[in-house]
Amino acid sequence: MFERISIRPDQMGGIPCIRGLRIPVATVVGMVADGMTIAEITEAYPDLEADDVGEALRYAAEAVRERELPPVQLK
Repeated sequence: MFERISIRPDQMGGIPCIRGLRIPVATVVGMVADGMTIAEITEAYPDLEADDVGEALRYAAEAVRERELPPVQLK
């Protein structure tokens, strides 16, 4: 289902990374959340491709969908 996401116990403690690189999915998703464009992200991480960013977002969405999250109280 996710061809660009790798999880290896011997790399980065088994956290999901992009294509075996030492670039965590969470890092890429955080950059998007901070408002960075795909061009800015791939400039910061030249080993990344635009499709990596999209797949990282889809992976994160699926990870959240699969978990039961605590309710959030609005202030």
